[in-house]
Amino acid sequence: MIDLPRITLASGSPRRVEILESVGWPFERQAADIDECEVAGEAPEDYVVRLAREKALVVAEMRLGEVVLGADTTVVVDGRILGKPTGLDDAKRMLRELSGRSHFVLTGIAVAADGRVETALERTRVDFREMNEDEIEFLAEKGDPLDKAGAYAVQAQAALFISGIDGDYWNVVGLPIGLVYRLIMKKPGV
Repeated sequence: MIDLPRITLASGSPRRVEILESVGWPFERQAADIDECEVAGEAPEDYVVRLAREKALVVAEMRLGEVVLGADTTVVVDGRILGKPTGLDDAKRMLRELSGRSHFVLTGIAVAADGRVETALERTRVDFREMNEDEIEFLAEKGDPLDKAGAYAVQAQAALFISGIDGDYWNVVGLPIGLVYRLIMKKPGV
């Protein structure tokens, strides 16, 4: 029998909350307020790991003695980050860009405990089939795209248009829970 240690989730993401709850992980949530702007010349992989680390450290300073989990997820196409859309027109633009193509979902993970931080990165390829304008309109209008990197949720309406996933499905949802488990369980004292 394993005993999942109580953690503090440094995130406001409802999807991360749902994933932790679905596996029965005991946690509290305290969203981190950090600057999420990209740094010029920063690789997408470095970007998500840096943000995850910053989130974990900000919350760890307030929650001394606790294990704090920070995470950041983004969509990358042609080496460019597609963040959260600024509105429905931007969401449609992103969905057109993803239509008929493969892209990567990257999640940086950081676990802060006892003054130390461990980081990791998960990468998953997602293949979208070609979508026509009516399908893009449907996905933008019904898929609640505005709070999601790349303007879609794999576990909702976007599932109609995804032709393949190579890697961790939970990473695409927003939290690669297997990687989180391995990272947290290797921490000293846990």
